[in-house]
Amino acid sequence: MLEILYQDEHLVAINKPSGLLVHKSYYARDAKVFAVQELRNQLGGQHVYPIHRLDRKTSGVLIFALSKDILKIMNEQFATRNVEKKYLAILRGWSPDNDTIDYDLTNDDGVKQNAITRYKRLQKAEIDLEYNNHPTSRYCLVEAIPETGRMHQLRKHFRHIFHPILGSRPHGCNKQNKLWLETYGLKGMMLHAHELSFNHPITNEKVTLNAKINEEFKQVGEILNLDLTLYS
Repeated sequence: MLEILYQDEHLVAINKPSGLLVHKSYYARDAKVFAVQELRNQLGGQHVYPIHRLDRKTSGVLIFALSKDILKIMNEQFATRNVEKKYLAILRGWSPDNDTIDYDLTNDDGVKQNAITRYKRLQKAEIDLEYNNHPTSRYCLVEAIPETGRMHQLRKHFRHIFHPILGSRPHGCNKQNKLWLETYGLKGMMLHAHELSFNHPITNEKVTLNAKINEEFKQVGEILNLDLTLYS
């Protein structure tokens, strides 16, 4: 059963679990279950139209339109950047306090696209985990706000500044991912879409949706002694 965060006659939003595809994808032909199908069944056969995307391994706020007319209005909001998305991520190392990553990304068709991400560091952590001839390992919790919506943008941007997202495969640190898999059994990715704000397509009122982090994100937070009470 999917966790429904918001529902009216025009829209429905869920807290998408990590590992669930939004819809069928050429890149994940092994998948048998999809958010579109699961939500439609949960709503008694109601057609749902995904307004945006989240990677398979990314959890958090995912919103759907309940008609093609609403989908068109919401697509325009996303296209004109009138929607604000906030993500939580756990990165390797200690990033700067805050910064803007303005770094073009190339899509699958070889086209270079402008991509911008703003972020701020929320907390730092250092634990007794030997890595690369160092007796400890450092990590940080950041809030990231992508101003553009390129494929794998946050994963690629944080790798670009040498602070990859923990558990990201690809666009992460293979050695760190292997270390966490062998030491703590970590299989997921520490990226969560925790907040989405937009204007309602009919009333034009501001709507802000929040999604709680999943159990694996909480467990990593406990290992790192991070305070995640605001997001749990």
